[in-house]
Amino acid sequence: MIQAEGLTHYYGPYPAIQDVSFGVRKGEILGFLGPNGAGKTTTMRIITGFLPPTRGKVILDGYDVVEQSLEARRRVGYLPETVPLYTDMSVTGYLKYMGTLRGMPPKAIKTRLNEVVDVCRLGDYRKTQIGKLSKGFRQRVGIAQAILHEPQVLVLDEPTIGIDPIQVVETRKLIQELGRDQTVVLSSHILPEVSMICDRVLIINEGRIVAEDTPKNLAAGLQGVDRLEVEVGGPAAEVLPVLKGIRGVSNVAHVNENGRHTYTIQAQAGQDLRDEISQAIIRNGWSLRSLQLVGMSLEEIFLRLTTHEEL
Repeated sequence: MIQAEGLTHYYGPYPAIQDVSFGVRKGEILGFLGPNGAGKTTTMRIITGFLPPTRGKVILDGYDVVEQSLEARRRVGYLPETVPLYTDMSVTGYLKYMGTLRGMPPKAIKTRLNEVVDVCRLGDYRKTQIGKLSKGFRQRVGIAQAILHEPQVLVLDEPTIGIDPIQVVETRKLIQELGRDQTVVLSSHILPEVSMICDRVLIINEGRIVAEDTPKNLAAGLQGVDRLEVEVGGPAAEVLPVLKGIRGVSNVAHVNENGRHTYTIQAQAGQDLRDEISQAIIRNGWSLRSLQLVGMSLEEIFLRLTTHEEL
């Protein structure tokens, strides 16, 4: 549905993005992650035809977003970080106006308006002036205008920024519902949000893509084997040095929660130490209460790829 090839864009002498290439399949929700200033918004503006690239191209549903801009833009709905709302208009008035701008016939606007108001749960606010709505409901109006013309592709730039936790949950559910019928590209720096919503994650840092995969596969690729979490019945002062002394163990973290001693063990890349750990515990006469693999969180993956710190 979307194919970006070699995207590069300069602001003056400074590159915002360099040689960015990726694809998004039909019906997929792609999470676009990166720290502030990484190039997320620039890439999204290029995808939507808002900004031409200095080099490279984007093909959206078979249309070049620069050479065939009008056809490409008919197929995309865009929610920028700052929602383009006219605060002195009512919700219905604004959506009718946006439908007219997009060249929709009056009958189609009326039918589709009722549908998006229902989908975005704006029924009680149809006649409300947009300026009187909360930030969360303004965000819903922004999503409503983005899906009004039934685009094949939906691009959302930080859709939950600045709204309260209840509205965040509701917006996430709405995006997941939209993702059943449309291809969605979602930009965010809120890691749990991307982990819960997206099928695949693309991480960009300093204008370049540094990783692209599912969160699970990213963790496996970065770490070799997952960490082990072990609960041991035994004196921590004796257990800890034994676990640290196992060949191939690079780090052990200990947590005592109401007398329940849990150890998170990090192995060196490419090593599975489950047999060695269980044997060491049993050999010392301690009880092995649990042993399970623990994957890296999306936050750890993000930090590993966008900073120079060792985790």
